[in-house]
Amino acid sequence: MKVSLASVRVKDGDAEGNFAAMERAVRQAKEEGAVLCCFGECVLQGFNCLTWDFGADRDTGVPVDSPLFGRIRALSRETGVDLLFGFIERDGDALYSSCALIADGNLLHLYRRVSKGWKEFSKTDGHYREGGEVRAFSWRGLRCMTALCGDLWDDTASLFRNQAPDVLFWPVYICYTPGEWNGGVCREYAQRAAEFSSRTLLVNSLCDPDGEPDAWGGCAVFRDGSVEAALPMGTEGILTAEI
Repeated sequence: MKVSLASVRVKDGDAEGNFAAMERAVRQAKEEGAVLCCFGECVLQGFNCLTWDFGADRDTGVPVDSPLFGRIRALSRETGVDLLFGFIERDGDALYSSCALIADGNLLHLYRRVSKGWKEFSKTDGHYREGGEVRAFSWRGLRCMTALCGDLWDDTASLFRNQAPDVLFWPVYICYTPGEWNGGVCREYAQRAAEFSSRTLLVNSLCDPDGEPDAWGGCAVFRDGSVEAALPMGTEGILTAEI
């Protein structure tokens, strides 16, 4: 079956605009015959959307029962395409960097980043939290897992070992330049991913505040430590591959 990895241009703090970019990518993925469209970490609100003042940040977080989340579910039902995407989740008075998998319009799996690199932890209080659970889940007959960005590089990587998923979804927000990525960093990521799964789908967003690139985007399918397919950094678009 076909899966699309979408590198879309996002704007920090613009959930409506970012949702519109996601919708365009999902519709393109449908045209290409994909059953799933994957997006990067915190694609919905933008990775740098938070101020680390909870009074200001509270309303930036999106609960899974919110109207906006409902529109994402409706998009999945309408198009018949499942969505996997990162977002800042609000659960009560807690904020998480989370990743949701919407399948057939329903929330199939919710994952909360377990490493703390998503936040300015020297400035945050107890409202900004990490998840405490890493578990495999079943999607379309495959054993799957989700990791967010630094989860596989920090001490938290031990939580992912010996799980043996068929597919590892790895939404990230990384700021390497295309030269750095192509010069060896991509290979390092492929080899790192192989420690946890034989097949990994990595997807990054594009973000260029004030016209200066911060995240360069790019997507890749890693298999057994090698790059099987890739969308180059600096390219807005989707990579559709058979898995």
